[in-house]
Amino acid sequence: MRLRLATFNLENLDDRPGHGLPLAARIEALRPVLLRLDADILCLQEVNAQGRKHHERRFDALDALLAETPYADYERATTESPSGHGGYDVHNLVILGRFPLRGRRQLRHELVEAPRYRPATADPRPKEAEPLEWDRPILWAEFALPSGAPLHVLNLHLRAPRPQPVPGQREGRAWRSVEGWAEGLFMASVKRAGQALEARRLVDTIFDADPAARLAVCGDFNADGRELPLRIVMGPDEGDEAAFSDALLARRLHALERAVPAEARYSVLHAGRPTMLDHVLVSAALKRAHLGSEIDNADLPDEVTALDIERVAGSFHAPVAVEFDLGA
Repeated sequence: MRLRLATFNLENLDDRPGHGLPLAARIEALRPVLLRLDADILCLQEVNAQGRKHHERRFDALDALLAETPYADYERATTESPSGHGGYDVHNLVILGRFPLRGRRQLRHELVEAPRYRPATADPRPKEAEPLEWDRPILWAEFALPSGAPLHVLNLHLRAPRPQPVPGQREGRAWRSVEGWAEGLFMASVKRAGQALEARRLVDTIFDADPAARLAVCGDFNADGRELPLRIVMGPDEGDEAAFSDALLARRLHALERAVPAEARYSVLHAGRPTMLDHVLVSAALKRAHLGSEIDNADLPDEVTALDIERVAGSFHAPVAVEFDLGA
């Protein structure tokens, strides 16, 4: 059995005024990309929900994008706001699958408590340390493959490496001091690494139940190559073997974009610099079944130097797709 799994950051998909180009233009650009992916499991990031405040928020823009595609009939798991009124206003996670959905769960500070921190440069400085909470939850879905075996899929969108606002250190968009900017960057890094740790702990709970689990962690990690958040989620790397038993080494996750030639291994262009921020990490059971990886970046616009950034109808992220042969 062939299985295609893909991840794609849709870049603030919405249909409300003030949220970029009209939805029709975005659908014209994005729908052909989704069709090319031909995915059995599709993880999406930055899907905005529509609806009035304190009323049910629906995924109207997503429904319009998926209409007249096979994905319209897929099973769907989405993040849900704590208010109980449907999705978050912005930046929801969505997992679509053509297999039966056995269960879904979202996690935010269930496995890792928010670290507390008292900013040194804040003006006024708070009297007590305050929690540094993640920006978004992690979304976990379990699908039933035709064989009956479970497939675990985690979708995540870690915080971008942009400084966290520090009270009293900003005037509009301008920073008042370099030390305030540096502290904001430190705080953002704590959030990004902390949520990566929660994802890793979730991975290990799945392995606790099934050491041979078929498991994939997909999404926008906002981290390239061997950056810390990626290393935290992946687990022990080459050179770490002496510190771990074989049973623990078997829990490593594998970055499947590494099968793509180095010159084409990027999902974002940032001021001319190719960067791999979007990843599909898989367990050993899926790594053994891996057939190939693709990054659809041939026409990717530069997120900094595009001629007219406001008129880009597609996404500044390239989707990543991987294929497996799971046997009978």
